[in-house]
Amino acid sequence: MSWWKAAGIRALKTVCQTAIATIGTAAVMAQVDWMMVLSASVLAGILSLLTSIGGLPEVTE
Repeated sequence: MSWWKAAGIRALKTVCQTAIATIGTAAVMAQVDWMMVLSASVLAGILSLLTSIGGLPEVTE
């Protein structure tokens, strides 16, 4: 598996997990701050990619 594919999968999972966690902090869906969800999720994805630079165990190259 290439580094980009493995890092992308990890980043996408992180983005989804962050979005779910951020949405879960609102009492009702009408109170969800969608800009906060988006910005927190994008930031988490970027941080995941940067963390992956340190190495990914599933990449065997």
